[in-house]
Amino acid sequence: MPNRRRFLKAVSAAPAAGALTATSAPAAPVKRDFFKELGIKPFINAAGTYTTLTASLMPPEVVAAYEYASKQFVHLIPLHDAVGARIAQLIGCEAAMVTSGAAGALVVGTAACITGKDHSKIVRVPDVAGMKNEVLVQKAHRYGYDHAVRATGVKLIEVETREELERAVNERTAMMLFFNDADPRGQIKMAEFIELGKKHKVPTFNDAAADVPPLENLSKYLKAGFDLVTFSGGKNIRGPQSAGLLLGRKDLVEAARLNSSPYSDTVGRGLKVNKEELLGMMVAVERFIKLDHDAEMKEAERRVKYIADSLRSCPSVKTDVKVPPIANHVPHLHIRWDYSKIQPRDVVKQLLEGEPSIEVVPGSREELVVNPWMTQPGESEIVARRIREILKKAGA
Repeated sequence: MPNRRRFLKAVSAAPAAGALTATSAPAAPVKRDFFKELGIKPFINAAGTYTTLTASLMPPEVVAAYEYASKQFVHLIPLHDAVGARIAQLIGCEAAMVTSGAAGALVVGTAACITGKDHSKIVRVPDVAGMKNEVLVQKAHRYGYDHAVRATGVKLIEVETREELERAVNERTAMMLFFNDADPRGQIKMAEFIELGKKHKVPTFNDAAADVPPLENLSKYLKAGFDLVTFSGGKNIRGPQSAGLLLGRKDLVEAARLNSSPYSDTVGRGLKVNKEELLGMMVAVERFIKLDHDAEMKEAERRVKYIADSLRSCPSVKTDVKVPPIANHVPHLHIRWDYSKIQPRDVVKQLLEGEPSIEVVPGSREELVVNPWMTQPGESEIVARRIREILKKAGA
């Protein structure tokens, strides 16, 4: 009893909860400069939506959805269902799921083509012995990201012609992989590739990660007949950078879901998509579809023209505006000058090390390539001024 008496005495002596609240208002959160604390220097992005440069910035409505989701608990599987259904409705496709980027979509989409909804197969991947375990791909379509396909345990079978592909198809063929940006380089063009997939009843998967804008591409490749298509969510759609979209046949998207998180014992268990990314991606798609894309493109053209015009006072400078035909289909400014005055790599170095730091298109060695698509208001003017200052100082 003495311990209990001491406890009750202490409680009676403590201030009432209301009194504590009235006299102890919570302190306002301290605004922190996290990048400065960590020694990380932000930069003006005059390069584009490269993953290593953190791609794009989420617009306010996407950030708001992300923050909204962060404050509540929900069941993840029905949220995945509802968001996927909403995105499919917006785009006009059979089914959709939010993935951990386009690379995550390649993993779980390929797994879906191997296993279907067969749980006994799902738990075995990447041990695909005895299953459909080959993926056909054109030699010209091989690229670094096909590692995500190989992560499922499949073997990539390279072909170059229609005849080679038809000879390679067999009972082990799980899927046919198509890299959208490589279409001009491959001998089997898109329509023929799709036709061959349907002829041999093999699912076709198109990696179109960086291939919006234009807006119509979101549905174009599915309408052309691909069974699965993936887009990056964090590039020009401007959703969370770690999110992506897998679109296509309902049965394959459902199988991809079963090969992914939150289901345990799956090849995609580590490819988590949280509630924040799910809502953020949904809102990003809603926003992207409503955008005035003509106005967006005109603004991009204005930015490159401004930079080009600002360099006219540099005697040896020549500029061209080029728009890549498929991936990153936005205006890029190509800048050349008398390289005996200063080399492109040195201009890149000075831009990066200056204040503010500026990134241009990676690999600018033969010429300087600037893509101001991701610049914020006023930043393309800063980019123009800095390039002009560097070239003028060098006498170019």
